[in-house]
Amino acid sequence: MSKRDYYEILGVTKNASKDEIKQSYRKIAMQYHPDRNPDNKEAEDKFKEAAEAYEVLSDDEKRSKYDRFGHQAFGAGGGQQGFTDINDIFSHFSDVFGGGGGSIFDDIFGGGGGRRGGRKRSSGTPGSDLRVNLKLKLEEIATGTTKTIKINKFVKCESCTGSGSDSGSSKKTCPACNGSGEIRNVSRSVFGQFVNIQPCANCNGEGSVIDKPCKKCHGDGRVKSEVTESIDVPAGVSAEMQLSLRGRGNAGLRGGPSGDLLVGFQEIEHEHFKRDGDNIIYQLFISFPQAVFGDEVEIPTLTGKAKLSIDSGTRAGKILRMAGKGLPSVNDRSHRRGDQLVEVNIIVPKKVNAREKELLKELMNQPNVSGEEGNSGFFKKFGL
Repeated sequence: MSKRDYYEILGVTKNASKDEIKQSYRKIAMQYHPDRNPDNKEAEDKFKEAAEAYEVLSDDEKRSKYDRFGHQAFGAGGGQQGFTDINDIFSHFSDVFGGGGGSIFDDIFGGGGGRRGGRKRSSGTPGSDLRVNLKLKLEEIATGTTKTIKINKFVKCESCTGSGSDSGSSKKTCPACNGSGEIRNVSRSVFGQFVNIQPCANCNGEGSVIDKPCKKCHGDGRVKSEVTESIDVPAGVSAEMQLSLRGRGNAGLRGGPSGDLLVGFQEIEHEHFKRDGDNIIYQLFISFPQAVFGDEVEIPTLTGKAKLSIDSGTRAGKILRMAGKGLPSVNDRSHRRGDQLVEVNIIVPKKVNAREKELLKELMNQPNVSGEEGNSGFFKKFGL
């Protein structure tokens, strides 16, 4: 099963600050903690899922890798530290829960000192991500390349510089939420007081509304436009990977941060090679005499022609390895390259003339390895 996007799990944008990520994780961890959801396997799984997402997004280096290559940046194990139980998660992220190590209910139903001030609202609403797919030749994958494409996306309105307000006008405080950007509903139970917080529908959670909308963008702060994007593709990418270019997606509403441009890859079928991870496979066809006597042949590689020696007595199906002639590993800092694997095939002619038939029959009737005449003596030496 494919993993969910870490930003989606924590309910934050890709431009979220560390504090926003921390606060969101803390809220989700409290919601799904097993103490609050006894015998609820689904809640426990969501709790662990959130811990995994926070582990990656709270670490600058891991977050950078995840933003570029997604879950593939960490291999099959994702970003997990290998948490054995719930207490392991809390001890690992004790700073998120105050470092006290006590029950999570200490923080939910008292002892927390109440709410620590209102949530700071960012102007505007974040833009959505865009997805594109690039077709790449193996030669481009081997060296890395730069692709220029045209896409239609939302860009900042030049008339109002993205504010959504007409020239000379301003925003006013939203009357529905009094500028907080959120609506609170308080309920009480035997366990204490619960506060349900939802984004204000009147201002879309921004805390303010436009008094006089811009005539060009009608108050959105953005317009649709065709844009030329230059994309630097690192060497070694594969169809399973995704490159995330932060802030190059759709512009946000009324000055909100832009989404990301998510780039997928498709390998164009090659005339000579098949890809196998970082290795490439080439099918070499040689004649029977070449296999018997050996030879030196010229074959294609990703960087041009190269000489390859064929030993005498080479059998069909043998794999010859050309070290370092494959693709670079995108996650290997040592810049190690794969190999070019050459599979030997022996050409069998469809038609032979009378003289060739005589010679072949003579070879077939040569004494076999035991000294007896038979129909496999000569050819048996070569596994035929």
